[in-house]
Amino acid sequence: MLEEFNKFFDGFEMEAYKLFGSHKKNDGVEFCLWAPHAHKVQVFTSFDWNHFYDLEKIDERGVWRTFIPNLKPIYSYRYRIYTDEYNFKDKSDPYAYCFERRPANASCIYDLDYYEFSDNEFLNSRNVGYDRPMNIYELHLNSFAKNNEDEFSSYQKIKESLIPYCLDMGYNYVEFMPVFEHPFDGSWGYQSTGFFGTTSRYGTPYDLMDLVNELHKNNIGVILDVVYVHFASDEFSLSNFDGQPCYEYKEAHLAKSEWGTYCFDLNSGPVVSFLMSSANFFLGKMHFDGLRFDAVSHFIYHHGNKTMGENVAGHSFLKRISHHLKTIHPQCILIAEDSTDYSSVTKPSQYGGLGFDYKWDLGWMNDTLKYYALDPIYKQYNHNIITFSMAYFYSERFLLPFSHDEVVHSKKTIIDKMWGDYETKFRLARNLYVYMFTHPGKKLNFEGNELAMFREFDERRELDWQILNYPLHGFFKRLIRDLGLIYLNTPAFYENDYNSNYFKWIDADNYQQSIYIYYRYDDNNCYVTLLNMTPNEYREYKVGVPFEGTYVEIINSEKDIYGGCNMCNYKPIKSKKEKSHNLPDSISITIAPYAAIIFKVDISKKKDNKYFNQDIIKNKEENICSCLKSK
Repeated sequence: MLEEFNKFFDGFEMEAYKLFGSHKKNDGVEFCLWAPHAHKVQVFTSFDWNHFYDLEKIDERGVWRTFIPNLKPIYSYRYRIYTDEYNFKDKSDPYAYCFERRPANASCIYDLDYYEFSDNEFLNSRNVGYDRPMNIYELHLNSFAKNNEDEFSSYQKIKESLIPYCLDMGYNYVEFMPVFEHPFDGSWGYQSTGFFGTTSRYGTPYDLMDLVNELHKNNIGVILDVVYVHFASDEFSLSNFDGQPCYEYKEAHLAKSEWGTYCFDLNSGPVVSFLMSSANFFLGKMHFDGLRFDAVSHFIYHHGNKTMGENVAGHSFLKRISHHLKTIHPQCILIAEDSTDYSSVTKPSQYGGLGFDYKWDLGWMNDTLKYYALDPIYKQYNHNIITFSMAYFYSERFLLPFSHDEVVHSKKTIIDKMWGDYETKFRLARNLYVYMFTHPGKKLNFEGNELAMFREFDERRELDWQILNYPLHGFFKRLIRDLGLIYLNTPAFYENDYNSNYFKWIDADNYQQSIYIYYRYDDNNCYVTLLNMTPNEYREYKVGVPFEGTYVEIINSEKDIYGGCNMCNYKPIKSKKEKSHNLPDSISITIAPYAAIIFKVDISKKKDNKYFNQDIIKNKEENICSCLKSK
């Protein structure tokens, strides 16, 4: 047994892609493969598909290797794996960096060392963002910018249009749906065959690296969706790799997933090393800033089913990968897409948690969309659906998502989920997004949400940019842009997301009128948000406020520039010493039907106010540290 492979077999190797795969060496290429059950292994290339080279078994645990001289990194190749003396399977390389464009599936010899990143300034400024704004634009690369349904987009075309769009709209992160190589276009990358190879649909690995590099140079972080629960069952790839299960569980009830794919065997040291190395590869070699783990519920429970019991191997894997990734990349962002009520998802692994930085708040998403779909008559009976999120919000570090999952499979788009006729849907959707951007937690929106698209996501078609010619859609996009820019430039809306002292209800119980009022603040400013969930309008509506001063309306979802009725509070409003909502001061305001309003007041000179707890205005790092310890 060779010592260089010990960590790989023990499940602790983070750079397995350097041990296995095809690598340029001297005047040729070295091939190395793990196939523990193989009788014999050969490699053959596009230089001459009829010439087969034997690999030598160099480690009894199933490591095979050969060197082919005078071979250049321009050829594709396959492995021929013999299961016995006569029977064989032709397989692609699990560690390939590049693949032929589908429907072809051979691996490609590719040298990643030629590309030089120029994003050091951005890399040196990164952190996990607990006290920073995080406005994420989730997108499917092919549908964001393309010419027609018969062509794929390209990394170059995406780069030219995506960067200025994000800068204009106030998105400071993008999240790519999986760029792993995958055989079926309709899977969007979630049923993968390549875990080191980026899909050739849109260009080369260099093209993707250049896209990441240019995003960084414009101060836009890049998060990648990764799929480490399961893989595509296509015969040319990982399934029954050497005639027997290697990457999937051997037990049939564990191996096959609900999606018709195979589940990774997380009890296997080589498989764990394979997956951890994939994550390390994209964070290190490809310069991604974070990873969003898909289907975390399946790591927590077998097949995501609580009745099947906890997935012990899955727990161990998540704790191990988060620990090692954080050791190598301390500032990387790890996000869990988890639909369970399992606790400690965002607790550090050294304290018994799963080690993620953030967890998608799917409870908030489901509850919120359910509420906004209600006829206003029934909202008074479901008032606590909105207030409930703050009852549990500080149990984890949550991220608020309106993702691709909500706009596919006949679920309707965000705008179409709203109750009412065409214009009312826009009013409620504008209200919804003011609520989202003022609620604690980082933000994520899928492409097209900002356009108020009524057509569900289709990976074959470009976004419906033409609908911006219709006024309400253009006005809606303007609101999303303004909210994004306000969010990025307003510390009160992000610095203390996970410190409960910085969010306060003013009125959480007004179910008769279906009105919610709350405030958030920092050292200098306080922001009061009011949400009117019904078509009723109010004049001289009294709102209790925590600070005396002059309140200025900075956002009103019913302003004409957003397509509203223009029933706004145009003049600054000075508070009065009139008690309301158990607060000593109040303001009198105008509220339009379905209006969502944000007021700002300067409190930089009012820290002696008895409602302002000076003890909690401390160094921001101390706040974050205390938040972490509480987990």
